[in-house]
Amino acid sequence: MAVSYKKLFHLLIDKGMTNAELMEKGGFSANIITRLKRDNYVALDSIERICYALDCGVDDILEFIPDKKENGNND
Repeated sequence: MAVSYKKLFHLLIDKGMTNAELMEKGGFSANIITRLKRDNYVALDSIERICYALDCGVDDILEFIPDKKENGNND
């Protein structure tokens, strides 16, 4: 199952916060922002810092995208 962080970037826009401000408030590096933009794996402690910095829940910043099965079988 893939993860999408599009909701995070929409939330940043809604709050008028830049990536740099989030990094400073959350205490993490630009590498994490890059990983988020590419929908790559991000450690749970980083997700926790983002949620704390934005005063939101995990479901406000990410969503799980089901894998598409070629044969339609969910096994």
